[in-house]
Amino acid sequence: MQKYVFAYHGGPKFISPEEGQAHMVDWLAWMEGLGEAVIDRGLAVGNSRTASSTGIVENGGSNPLSGYSVIQAADMDTALKMASESPHITVGGTIEVAPVMDMSM
Repeated sequence: MQKYVFAYHGGPKFISPEEGQAHMVDWLAWMEGLGEAVIDRGLAVGNSRTASSTGIVENGGSNPLSGYSVIQAADMDTALKMASESPHITVGGTIEVAPVMDMSM
């Protein structure tokens, strides 16, 4: 099985803590539903900065990272299907899916 990184971008701006908690319940249920495909649930991240040859961009730039997970799937299409079922997408976020390259670091 190939490993894939799910890079979560953007996402919800909840009006209340209860709304945020309800979303988290949905996200955890989705993650549990992926079963053994989940290698690393990952982490949510706060406001980022992007370093480039032209300087530092505050708040991560135009499409800031909001978290990541690592899953395994038979192929990219399967990984994309898993990502497309995430509640992160239903609240306005996107999920970038990238295969993990097999190379020593």
